[in-house]
Amino acid sequence: MAKKPTKAAIRKRLNALREETLAISEASEDSRRPVELDQQMVGRLSRMDALQGQAMQLETERRRTILLQRIDAALARVEDGEYGYCVSCGEDIEAKRLEVDPTTPTCVGCAEVGT
Repeated sequence: MAKKPTKAAIRKRLNALREETLAISEASEDSRRPVELDQQMVGRLSRMDALQGQAMQLETERRRTILLQRIDAALARVEDGEYGYCVSCGEDIEAKRLEVDPTTPTCVGCAEVGT
């Protein structure tokens, strides 16, 4: 059975994931700005491509926001001593599951029921 990481190691990993997510969000900020629709400068297909690119970046940012919320919730569980326990049933979450996604709030059983 895998050894559970320490509270400090979990906090460090979650904070690193948080910082990485924020850095990516900041770096991609320009691609989410409104698209200029100057018909004199750009053809119709180019505008459509730009709008599609912007829409994809906005969706990616929405997902990053959700990830940040999950990270913050996991950090709160670490502080409360509840990290590693399923928020639905209270059972231990497998170490391998937490290794893959340190923000996961549920065990496999409860996650399957929720889908």
